[in-house]
Amino acid sequence: MPTPATTVAELMSRLRARKPLVHHITNMVVMNETANITLCAGALPVMAHAPEEVEEMVGAAGALVLNIGTLTKEQVESMLLAGSAANAKGIPIVLDPVGAGATRLRTESALRLLNDLKIAIVRGNIAEVAVLAGYEAKISGVESIGVAADAENVAKRMAEKFGCVAAITGKVDVVSDGKRVAKIANGHAMMGTVTGTGCMATAVTACYAAVEPDWLVAASSALAVYGLAGEVAASKAKGPGSFHVELYDALAGLTEEAVRPGARVEVSGS
Repeated sequence: MPTPATTVAELMSRLRARKPLVHHITNMVVMNETANITLCAGALPVMAHAPEEVEEMVGAAGALVLNIGTLTKEQVESMLLAGSAANAKGIPIVLDPVGAGATRLRTESALRLLNDLKIAIVRGNIAEVAVLAGYEAKISGVESIGVAADAENVAKRMAEKFGCVAAITGKVDVVSDGKRVAKIANGHAMMGTVTGTGCMATAVTACYAAVEPDWLVAASSALAVYGLAGEVAASKAKGPGSFHVELYDALAGLTEEAVRPGARVEVSGS
């Protein structure tokens, strides 16, 4: 049986060989960043939001990203149209519930997407996921302030409640499908100094979901590769500005030989 790190490395190569199209309905603040990180991961991005075309566009994609970072009612309607089309064609959806818990609109919109669509993976910080899972949590803007539970329990409850994989990013990333739990210890503190690194993590997760039907494997592999790229970038960067550039280069330049010893993934449960 291959080790988790070997699986991560092989999946990275599979992604690069297939170059799937990833359709993003996403955060206007970091649309350029998420398009670029998708390319660096090895996939092809398209940023289509108009309700007149989202159903047609998602039909050509390998995965769909729904990111509520700069939310409007009209955008939610486009997300529901695209999501329904994706569900009908068996295309995985990755939801980033940015700021869920901060306002009623964000919380209600995220819950509507979760209840009306079949979401494959939810990728967020612990407060965002905790609120949707039914825990008490404090959030300021889009930043997690405090949660009355640990990440493993939050991820498990979220997965069980919505029949999805929950991926919570933090100092140690935690991914669960309700039974299995993966913990990923890759990453660097500098990833918190650049706007959009969470949204970029979601984009990379969707890239991997496009080529791997086991959503827990897809999400944990994506976060390991992305976190390892962050470590490489931090070792070369002089500050947040150069880190941003180095992150793209590091992700695009990762090799299987670097990922096998570098990916720190532990999986428990069955």
